[in-house]
Amino acid sequence: MKIAVPMYVREKDKAVLEAAVPGAEFVYGKDAAALQGAEVIIGNVSPKKLAGLTSLKWLQLNSAGADAYCRPGILAPQVQLTNSTGAYGQALSEHMLALLLSLQKKLYLYHQNQLQHQWKDEGEVTSLEGATVVIVGFGDIGRAFGRLCRLLGAHVIGIRRHRGAVPPDADEMGTLEDLPRFLTRADVVASVLPGTPETTHLYDGKLFQAMKPGAFFLNCGRGNAVVQEDLSRALTEGHLGGAALDVTDPEPLPADSPLWDVPNLLITPHISGEHHLAQTWDKVAAIAARNLKHYLAGEPLENVVDRETGYKKSV
Repeated sequence: MKIAVPMYVREKDKAVLEAAVPGAEFVYGKDAAALQGAEVIIGNVSPKKLAGLTSLKWLQLNSAGADAYCRPGILAPQVQLTNSTGAYGQALSEHMLALLLSLQKKLYLYHQNQLQHQWKDEGEVTSLEGATVVIVGFGDIGRAFGRLCRLLGAHVIGIRRHRGAVPPDADEMGTLEDLPRFLTRADVVASVLPGTPETTHLYDGKLFQAMKPGAFFLNCGRGNAVVQEDLSRALTEGHLGGAALDVTDPEPLPADSPLWDVPNLLITPHISGEHHLAQTWDKVAAIAARNLKHYLAGEPLENVVDRETGYKKSV
């Protein structure tokens, strides 16, 4: 069995993967020759490179997001698709918390002052203690962020696709239908939604205006969920207290994009995930190794993606 691994790997990752399927042929690299003839691919690869891979039976993504692979014609119907849900909660939630605290405590302004050699008081700040945080997309990442916010005294409202019991990482739960009424209470709105037709341009001027004056907005999900001109207007006009984006539309964000100069907006170049935190890649490799063992044994795989929704299938 040939297993192609186009994702970033360390030597210890290779050892973990190869130990899961002794005797298999592992080929590392993203070039076309490495992919040809592979029965299994472990790691994200350009969807265009999947065309013509007639031997492929299973694609294990190193990302949690799978939207690029769910479009019609990308994968044959019989090819299994799984993702790495469960690997990114720690990395993204910590990044989001860092962005939020930087906004609340005005650290970005003090950094600007430092660069200009200015000793300047920027005035009042806000706190997570007693704040209401609405987290849109309450999966692994959303729950991890909710847990951190609750530890710092926030009231957490989670938004997910289906109604159900309130998990321990939230105080209230709702669906996208409930989002408009929750926004009026939100001091912070954090989005970790995947890219789907339902979420494209979800955050527009109407939703931003529904948020409390001075509220903060974070997006570490998909850039196309936000109407960026509307976000810019809400910040420039002072309705929102600040925003932070780890994702934009397009990516990379062009150097001449007006977003770079919007006041009270922090931008990071889609670096909250991937292999920036070593523990994340330990988990990615572990998920892939477990699934390799399942695959070899003919058992159901973990993290199977529903191609209709782009989400991990519910068990």
